[in-house]
Amino acid sequence: MAVQPHILVADDDRLIRLTLEAGLSLNGFRVSLARSGREAIAAAREQQFDAVLSDIYMADGDGLQVVRELRALHPLLPVILMTAQGELAVTIRAVDEGASDVIAKPFEVSAVSALLHRHLNARRESESPTEEDNLSENFSKSGLIGRSAAMISIYKLIAHAARTDATVLITGESGTGKELAARAIHDFSARKERPFVAVNCSGLTDTLLEAELFGHTKSAFTGANADRAGLFEAADGGTLFLDELASTSAAFQASLLRVLQSGDVRRVGATQTRRVNVRVIGASNAPLRELAANGGFRPDLFYRLSVLTIDLPPLRQRTSDIELLAQHFLRRINIESHLPLRLSQEALESLRAYSFPGNVRELENVLTRAAALSTNGLLTLDCLPPYIAEKKTFQPSEASPEDALRLLAADWPAMEELQHRYLQLVLEKVHGNRQHAADLLGIARRTIQRLIARSGLNLPGESENDHATSERPASEELDAEEEE
Repeated sequence: MAVQPHILVADDDRLIRLTLEAGLSLNGFRVSLARSGREAIAAAREQQFDAVLSDIYMADGDGLQVVRELRALHPLLPVILMTAQGELAVTIRAVDEGASDVIAKPFEVSAVSALLHRHLNARRESESPTEEDNLSENFSKSGLIGRSAAMISIYKLIAHAARTDATVLITGESGTGKELAARAIHDFSARKERPFVAVNCSGLTDTLLEAELFGHTKSAFTGANADRAGLFEAADGGTLFLDELASTSAAFQASLLRVLQSGDVRRVGATQTRRVNVRVIGASNAPLRELAANGGFRPDLFYRLSVLTIDLPPLRQRTSDIELLAQHFLRRINIESHLPLRLSQEALESLRAYSFPGNVRELENVLTRAAALSTNGLLTLDCLPPYIAEKKTFQPSEASPEDALRLLAADWPAMEELQHRYLQLVLEKVHGNRQHAADLLGIARRTIQRLIARSGLNLPGESENDHATSERPASEELDAEEEE
């Protein structure tokens, strides 16, 4: 269990002290209180604090004296001063005396909490300067590439997650690197010498998924010819990464919740349980919080998984990383093709202007295609798919049926991205009607719902006609899913 940062709050206003004590405690801090500057200095002499919040003007004197005394005692201790005056001269004096920061009253406790976290992180980084360098190098080796502010924030969250054994939920669109982030958490954790096991939960029936994860006994179901350990047991002591959780059924979610709560797994067909020590990291490109609120995902499992949440940004929100990512992928292709590759400036600008619905994975596929079409290693505008070279985002509704089908695979997307695009095309053709889409594709309507959730498509809600049109009985849907 992570140690709570210990914060000293010094203020002669009782309401301020109690407000900060309650608010910061709810935000994961341990709080001690002092009614004056003298009490604060005395407390700092007797025990260790991670940071100090002190009022500037207190009844027993100047809060700047608190800063001077604490700086002499603990040079690296973050000391943040609070003031209701907001005077520039006082702020300048506070900084000159060594205050880490100055905040104005009134304030939001959430803003104070964020400020404390920022200074605590800065202190940790200053105390171990080589750690940041090592993290940056290792993140790059793991495939997480980027120097944008968004990615730096992700690196910090991964580093914090690696220090604990808490369950983690990684969210983000398809192709943003959720498995890479999960592996990085494992690689930086105390479990790094133990197995990292990744499982894609989509496309498997409940029976097969439970057998895969929990194991099974001989004759537990047709084809079970021997006892077999599951992936929970295989990952004992390490990390189990469960991707595409939104596609799982309520029955499986209940089974997973029991394992997370108890730490015991029971093989399919067995009566005895087995204790495992596994850190679980879940992932989804569908909005699990919204699904949990609307009954599409078990709320208790969602809250159990999302002790720590890391939301990976889409590539369109960190376009400054595109050149760095392109260089990374081209170096990898160089090794395979033994041909020096480089992007023309025009091609790079077109990549930056494109929205990349398939995110980093789509960028890699685009560059692989471009490399195959390049001459003398130079990737020009002509090597890029037409909709990127012309700075147009793939929009099925704006293309003719022939053009839409041609553009589906123009950049040689991964199968998951190809499925995402084809599903989008079909749903736009039937104006979002799930039952019509299911009939057109020859699959169960419930399967369409799962595919929509897994792809994270933002579609309008279903109408009554959608439910009424060609609705199949539940038994027929189950039969159709078994056939799939």
